[in-house]
Amino acid sequence: MPLKKSEPATEYEEINRWDEGVGWIAHPDETMLRASHALDTAAGVWAVDPVDAPGVDDLFAEFGDVAGVVVLLNRHYRDADEIARRHDVPVYVPAFFDRVPEMEADLRRFDATLPGTDYRMLKVADAFGWEEAALYDEAAGTLVVAESVGNAPYFTTPGERIGVHPMMRLTPPSALKGLRPERVLVGHGRGAMDDATRALDDALGGARRQTPKLYAENLRMILRR
Repeated sequence: MPLKKSEPATEYEEINRWDEGVGWIAHPDETMLRASHALDTAAGVWAVDPVDAPGVDDLFAEFGDVAGVVVLLNRHYRDADEIARRHDVPVYVPAFFDRVPEMEADLRRFDATLPGTDYRMLKVADAFGWEEAALYDEAAGTLVVAESVGNAPYFTTPGERIGVHPMMRLTPPSALKGLRPERVLVGHGRGAMDDATRALDDALGGARRQTPKLYAENLRMILRR
């Protein structure tokens, strides 16, 4: 299984469907399991950290017109520009992002909330070149985390449904503590769609304790390649 595929996707796997959105993985056979999400809001559909694939426009159309594309991690620009241009919408990035690559699509910054929605922007990381935000709609119960927690194999140890990123295990993101989501959508993997608050609490609370086990398992995974 390759870590990450560089060629264009030929299909996608649907994940995490609920009444107000759906997710997809454009390369379901890669280790990174790069996940993307479509959020249905009063303003329209928002594509989050999207990796393009044939048919994703039909996925958006199930919920309505695309209002914008949002990037939540400064390494997740992925296919944001292409999808935004195809739907003639802007790409939105958190206001605190320092450097943003040039795009053909209209680029806009946002703070506090995603425009026209109830998704509050949380600053998760802003140090050592790692700039990351999360989106949280408390009333709807939906939390979207780009990178700090995930469900790809290298994020989790046995028993963890989602886990803290290996590089953040010793300093779990405080911005995510105390949240009570019904579902946690992640940028790598399938997230947690039931009993999500417990899954998030377990991930954050056990991050440091499980670090040696995670590192050992990741080393074994690397050596098997």
